[in-house]
Amino acid sequence: MLFVADSAKEKVLELVQQESLGEDYFVRVSVTSGGCSGLSYKMDFDNELQENDQVFEDNGIKIVTDLKSFLYLCNTTLEFSGGLNGKGFYFNNPNAERTCGCGESFAV
Repeated sequence: MLFVADSAKEKVLELVQQESLGEDYFVRVSVTSGGCSGLSYKMDFDNELQENDQVFEDNGIKIVTDLKSFLYLCNTTLEFSGGLNGKGFYFNNPNAERTCGCGESFAV
């Protein structure tokens, strides 16, 4: 399962409205090679499901990931932090053994 915190839900809904995206759009998250710690998160809006996609809905937000990425993201929560020291969107990933200082990459 992938989870969406209240803070991330509010920001996702705000961005959907700003971009005038239809109801068929969802949040796609994935893991790619790269970054300081070896693996990086990728997040975008999408409206096309792929063959091996894993589809979840939490807190009213549809979130989709490919099967390979799900192995790294299982039980991860998408969060958002704003303000002066805010990180923007970030992932609270219980599978990550270490993360880099910027929080954009991790290792398992």
